[in-house]
This record gives sequence, structure tokens and C-alpha cells, in this order.
Amino acid sequence: MDRDELVAALVDRCTFPDAGTSLECAFSGGADSTALLILGVAARCAVVAHHVDHGLRPSSGHEAANARTIADAVGVPFVEYRIHVDPGPNLEARARAARTSALPDNVATGHTLDDQAETVLANLLRGAGTGGLAAMRPSACKPLLSLRRHETEELCQAFGLRPVHDPSNHDASFRRNRIRHELLPLCDRISDRDVAPLLARAADLCRQDDDMLDDLSVAIDPTDAVALRDASPVLAVRALRSWLTVAGYPPDRAALERVLDVVHGRRTACELAGGVRVARTGQRLRRIPPGAQ
Repeated sequence: MDRDELVAALVDRCTFPDAGTSLECAFSGGADSTALLILGVAARCAVVAHHVDHGLRPSSGHEAANARTIADAVGVPFVEYRIHVDPGPNLEARARAARTSALPDNVATGHTLDDQAETVLANLLRGAGTGGLAAMRPSACKPLLSLRRHETEELCQAFGLRPVHDPSNHDASFRRNRIRHELLPLCDRISDRDVAPLLARAADLCRQDDDMLDDLSVAIDPTDAVALRDASPVLAVRALRSWLTVAGYPPDRAALERVLDVVHGRRTACELAGGVRVARTGQRLRRIPPGAQ
């Protein structure tokens, strides 16, 4: 298969927006995000590469320069952000949050099917329900979720591009890396097959079930204690979770159990993360912001 045939075959499996649509891409310079640029251009989107330099490694400036070179070779504009993240606990999560805040809203990422499989396992290990096991939703912001990591690497080779290598991807102090380099290979050996497509398919099935349950829960008024008590517990919890989700962060199960105590009259009010309170007056629930009475 020559280069043009490879590009056409891969683009056909992606979920890019319509031709001419602006596509702001998170761009590390690695193989996956490089493939995102190449295929986004092939899909005739108006691609812009956004690179975040955390300054966490002495080599980060060199990596940024290499990322710019790759973007220039692909023929897309390159925007660089320099941010500071202090070393210490939860470094991976804090770096991710800082990166997200620096990048444009609805930025596209180069997550692949392999990343999807890792996300399913990571969420399983933290005790997630169907919403977490549904993992990442295919969309214009996640256009490569049907591709494999070896395919993005093959694409870079076909274009003669040498992706940036991030040494933190092999740091065993990050749980995601242990899932990638230890747990997934162990699953492959135990099952005697490549389990990543199976985990991605499981995510698709969980997402279908999750969407159906969400649709059913919409009919429940989350401020009506009577309606919540009469509903299926599964749907009542979903109605409450949707009502209490703030800035994309849903309450955890322990918080929802406290709210259910309020619903069932076992307490008159409870506190959630961030100082938000839920109180009941008669049969109505109220969400009270921090500092309000």
C-alpha cells in the first residue's frame, strides 16, 4: 500500500468534521497527534496544531522545536503555550488539567483505540460504573478512536517524519503507563489474543446502555423527592448525577448516597464537594451554592 492509499484507508475510518471546518488539534509531536494533523489535512479540515510545553523536563524546549518542525512539514499553523506545573503528588492529573486549561475549547486529540482500551481498564480499576466503562465517545474531537497506535506510527514513517518521543510515557509511577506496558500485555498473554479491540467494543456496548438509561432518567424531576423515591434507583441516581454535575465533574457515589438520604428523609440536608449543599423543604430539593443560606 503506497502513502496515498494508506492515508485514504485511515481517513475513511475516522470521524473528522466536514471539509473546511476548523480543527484545533492538541499536538505533542508524538505519532498519534502527528497522524491527527496528517489525516485532518487529508480530510480537508482547517487544521491548527496547539502544543503545550509544561517545562517538566530539560528536553521540553527541544521537543517543542521538533513539534514545530513536524507541523511545518505537514503544512499547518503551529501555536505554542508555555505553562508551569510544580513537581509533586498527582503530577499527571495536574499536568493534564493545566494542559486542558491552556488549549482551546473542544480541541481535537489523537487518542486511538489503544488509548480507549487503556481508559476502560483505568476506569475499571477505580471502580467506575457504565459511564466510566463507556470511556471516550467517538466524535470530531476524538476522530482517531478506530485507529491503532501501530497505524499512526506507520503513517509517520510513510511521510518520513520522526515523531517526538516523550520519556514520561515509560515512567512506571504513572498508573496509565503500567496499564499500557504491564496490564494490557498480561491480558493479551492470558487470553492469547489482542484484547484492545475487545475492550473498545465493550466500551461501545456500555455507551449504548448508558445513553439509553440517561434518556430514561430525563423524565424524572431531580428536585422532586417523591418522583425520585418512586423511580427505579438506577434512574433516580442518574437524574441526581446529571442535576448535580458541575463543570463536567459529576458527584461521586458516596455524595449521591448522601443526597439519597435527603430524598428518603433520613436527613434534611447534606454537603457535597466544593461546599455545595443539597437541602429538602417539604418534598422539594434545593441545590445551595457555597456561602448561601
